[in-house]
Amino acid sequence: MMEDLVKIDHSALKVNQLVIIILNLLAFILNLPGLIVLVAVVMLVGTLSGVPGFGVVYHRLLKPAGWVKPDILWDNPEPHRFAQGLGGVFMAGASLALFFGAGVLGWSLVWLVTGLAALNAFGGFCAGCMVYYWLSRLHAPGFYKSPPDGAFPGVRPNTRVRKEG
Repeated sequence: MMEDLVKIDHSALKVNQLVIIILNLLAFILNLPGLIVLVAVVMLVGTLSGVPGFGVVYHRLLKPAGWVKPDILWDNPEPHRFAQGLGGVFMAGASLALFFGAGVLGWSLVWLVTGLAALNAFGGFCAGCMVYYWLSRLHAPGFYKSPPDGAFPGVRPNTRVRKEG
């Protein structure tokens, strides 16, 4: 239903995913579990705030410099918030696993989040959004939105906002 949708800047979502990917790769390569904690915290705070955690990189740096243009689509914010929160929970689990010496589990969770962020950033498919929409179909409490008309659950909608003026 178009009237239930809001304007979502998918460029902000994509930059958020790319920053997560870059920081996770740096944390793995440099063996910096503290960076994983930072990513988890930023993702969870962003979820609670209702914004992409690393959206500040887009809004304060990349967009004003003209390096990334807005990509405004009619969409539901709830699935994206849920996906970021789920990723944040996995990153928090990774942080705990790394802290308690379960390196294989910790880094596996980091790679899972990194892979899913890459699938979204480069393939336009949000696995967390798909889970949200599945939970909605099952009438799980708190999950009430449906994908935009014509969009497969988790696939980026094709509902571009027309430029005004």
